[in-house]
Amino acid sequence: MSNAVEQECCPSFEPEISKWDDKIIEWDNKLFVKDKVFTIFYIPMNFSGVMTRIMQKFSDAKIESPEYLCLSEHTSLWNMDLLVATDKELPNAQNVKLSGKFYSKVYEGEFKDMKKWMEDFTLLSKAKGYNIKRIFNFYTTCPKCAKKYGKNYVVVLGKID
Repeated sequence: MSNAVEQECCPSFEPEISKWDDKIIEWDNKLFVKDKVFTIFYIPMNFSGVMTRIMQKFSDAKIESPEYLCLSEHTSLWNMDLLVATDKELPNAQNVKLSGKFYSKVYEGEFKDMKKWMEDFTLLSKAKGYNIKRIFNFYTTCPKCAKKYGKNYVVVLGKID
């Protein structure tokens, strides 16, 4: 690209000023739209297509995801639930609400490090006395924007008692 500014599809993520690193997040009926991603041994196969479909539905309904918050939850080797935060219910979609306390930790690196991050998160959570009920991952940028920014940040969130 010449001197034109590259289009930004994901805002930059600043872990130093974020509310996500080593914090407790509390939600009371936080609204999300839920969809499913097909995985093979936890590797997402159609993530981009599912995100495109959800974002098109948001656009058609004039609904936004103001926080750019998209959580994933692996439910098996073959499925990952995708939850995109929104401030309004999306018609003809699965709208879900999350409530409770969540411990969050920011990690940076390549996606191949996910197993290492999950092990670290589990040990850190136990050391803090947290009993994790569910685990979500918040991919703060798409792969294209992570490359553009030079950093790939992933937030791991664990629902705690």
